Amino acid sequence: MKRTASAIALVLLATVAHAQAGDRVEELLSAMTLEEKLGQLTQYVGGQPELDAALKKGLVGSILNLGGAASTNEMQRQALAGSRLKIPLLVANDVIHGYRTIFPIPLAIAATFDPALAELAARTAAREARASGIHWTFAPMVDIARDPRWGRIAEGAGEDPFLGAAMAAAYVRGFQGRKLSDPDAVMACAKHFAAYGAAEGGRDYSAADMSERVLREVYLPPFRAAVQANVATLMSAFNTVNGVPATANRYLLDDVLRKEWKFRGFVVSDYAAVAELVNHRIAATPHEAAIAALTAGVDMDMQDLSYGTLAEAVKKGTLQESAVDTAVRRVLRAKIDAGLFENPFTDETRAASVILSREHREAARRVAQRSFVLLKNENVLPLKKNEGTIAVIGSLAESKEDILGPWSSEGKAEEATPILDALRAAAKGAKIVYARGTGIADAKEDEFAAAVALAKDADVILAVLGESREMSGEAASRSSLELPGRQQQLLEALVATGKPVALLLLSGRPLTIAWAAEHVPAIVQAWFPGTEGAHALADVLFGDANFSGKLPVTIPRTTGQVPIYHAELPSGRPANVENRWTNKYADLPLGPLYAFGHGLSYTKFEYSGLKLSAPAMTAAGTLTASVSVRNTGARAGEEIVQLYMSDLVASVSRPVRELKGFHRIALAAGETKRVDFPITREQLEFWGEQGWVVEPGTFRVRVGPSSASGLEVTFEVR
Repeated sequence: MKRTASAIALVLLATVAHAQAGDRVEELLSAMTLEEKLGQLTQYVGGQPELDAALKKGLVGSILNLGGAASTNEMQRQALAGSRLKIPLLVANDVIHGYRTIFPIPLAIAATFDPALAELAARTAAREARASGIHWTFAPMVDIARDPRWGRIAEGAGEDPFLGAAMAAAYVRGFQGRKLSDPDAVMACAKHFAAYGAAEGGRDYSAADMSERVLREVYLPPFRAAVQANVATLMSAFNTVNGVPATANRYLLDDVLRKEWKFRGFVVSDYAAVAELVNHRIAATPHEAAIAALTAGVDMDMQDLSYGTLAEAVKKGTLQESAVDTAVRRVLRAKIDAGLFENPFTDETRAASVILSREHREAARRVAQRSFVLLKNENVLPLKKNEGTIAVIGSLAESKEDILGPWSSEGKAEEATPILDALRAAAKGAKIVYARGTGIADAKEDEFAAAVALAKDADVILAVLGESREMSGEAASRSSLELPGRQQQLLEALVATGKPVALLLLSGRPLTIAWAAEHVPAIVQAWFPGTEGAHALADVLFGDANFSGKLPVTIPRTTGQVPIYHAELPSGRPANVENRWTNKYADLPLGPLYAFGHGLSYTKFEYSGLKLSAPAMTAAGTLTASVSVRNTGARAGEEIVQLYMSDLVASVSRPVRELKGFHRIALAAGETKRVDFPITREQLEFWGEQGWVVEPGTFRVRVGPSSASGLEVTFEVR
């Protein structure tokens, strides 16, 4: 009874608070001029020429690209002084994978297959950002990306909607915490709504064109998960979706987001995206673009000041002021929820105890350790730290900047450790020698000879190759996924020495490394691992920690294979190497280089005894798949157990496999654990002509270490 009474009391308090906030919004709204309302819907960039005048008139709703408690407090003082109704600013920033303590890039965090680690990264970033005067972050980016040529694949969770949805919800929980008014919480912003990751040809800002089924089943689930986790805001995307720009897409922003999903937060445009509706040719002027965006459901205009023209439209009757009021209500409510009316300023002493704290650095190191993917290992790793000579080759080994990756907010290179220094610090008796060999994009081979000579005298070679941080992220699409510059030639020269080579890849996307997969005995996908990434790498390379990451994306053999992903549709002519007239490339082996979900360890795991709790279920029922996993190796390790499902016969062609569950488990040497996966309607349904449906029939379950292998069993849906 006590628990029930307490729960009722909390509901009543929340209801009263909601009503009070609503009353406050209406009081403010009734007192505002049209110009003040439009000011609340306008976001400026720090240093924008028009900002000072707008602040003095109280016509600024939000500001971005500003940080530091002293700076944000000063801007807040100016805003409140200029605001007739004392409405505070929302201060925003792109806090993507850390504020000052930089975590691995989101694609790397997805490789942990552990939403708790994503939540930890976001919680840490929120704590630092809020202590620096930030109220709102433009994260998480939850776009599904199946073409790794797209540079922003680095910012998301990869190719799979199930994994992407789990990570999206975790980031929202981490950023927003228990309540938005807490001193270590920031408003999250799920972006980019929607289908931005489906850009044609992997070219940033390009169009996305797809069926309603693909949109619903692949690209929208992470956004829906973020909404269900109570994300405060969403950002519309730059691209068109089936011919309609996302920034003016009433179907997405109103029909789906608000009416169907019941989203109650507000939507902000991407940078200058409202004015760019003119380039999309659905508006002739920024004024027309502003009307189209606002009436479609974009509440706040980022940077281009187009909404400032809407007063004229209201006065002429071409725009109802009620449409403006609706958007203003959403923005004001967010400011109330964030506690800004009561506490608009930031304690300027707090950052000193929060920024780059020992706790935060340890968290970044722990997440990085679990993000690395061991693609291949033929008895080269772990390296010996007590004896021998290790030749470290490649300019990325001494870079502090690149290890942070793109979109590293306020992260500072001088606060990161280069890989070379971390290896030297971790080695006890082993000798670490270094040669640059070549730069990331160098056209010459001038330093090859020195690197090869050094490598010949070593016991093992660690080739640290890949991309620079600028090669991934926004506006960083690449037509080729090969190692840039002369790095491939350097790698071949190192392998030709006959010494064992371990290839360490730093990148924001999968690279085509088919030659390395055949000739290099050990390969590690290290991504861009962040402030503590070098120390985390030393931990796993020397065996003080074990590899446990799995690929959140498929690695193709060549760029010509993309887009390539595990949940492809079946073909009427399945690939067959012995039959020319089947679904394959004539000049490539079948399948990817490394499959989605692949990742090795220093130990071995054995799967057995896959069972279902029942041979059949109804669409409204549940059943459980369970499997035993045994650590058959000599050391402890963590395995990510993955469940895939296939609808074998349906009214529409269904993917050959779909990820529908995963668990990270820790096993001591020789230990066995039983892992259970509940199967419910959510894992069975697909988008039909009338919405989400479950059809009777046979389903196959596969549980294993990757999308390419595992134990199988079938059940019936009746």
